Amino acid sequence: MEYNKEDMLQVGFITQTHGIRGEVKVYPTTDDVNRFNELKKAYIDSKEGLVPVKISGVRYFKNLVILKFKGINNINDVEKYKKCPLLIDREDAVPLEEGEYFITDILGLKVVTDDDKELGTVKDVLQTGANDVYVIQTEDNKEILIPAIKQCILGVDLENKEMKVHLLEGLL
Repeated sequence: MEYNKEDMLQVGFITQTHGIRGEVKVYPTTDDVNRFNELKKAYIDSKEGLVPVKISGVRYFKNLVILKFKGINNINDVEKYKKCPLLIDREDAVPLEEGEYFITDILGLKVVTDDDKELGTVKDVLQTGANDVYVIQTEDNKEILIPAIKQCILGVDLENKEMKVHLLEGLL
């Protein structure tokens, strides 16, 4: 079966093996770490391509998630997946609230001001804790940082790949 990585979202990456029975430690890259409790299947983005896995066990240890995959019972079978991203199908994602977006959908959006001046494109999203900050790359390769707050982000149109922003005084 052919898998399309474009339709997938990363929920973590495998940092290392755990024990000798085929468990792995996963560093979560999702806002809701408890989402692993409901997760039944995922894909390991390995050097050989996407490897579908069924999740048969979930435990938490410090800031990591320890996962057990069905049918993988030996450390030697998971050793090769160290440092590999863990992906899920988009339809298995946690539902978003209104005004929330997946980072992968925000990256590359054209950014336009409320007076219809083109600013550039979203190059990165910084997660600061208080609110996200969008890194906008301008035509002349400068960076503008715009906080992802209602006063600044007026609208996101994923269909037309465009974000409308209001530049507060001092942002440029």
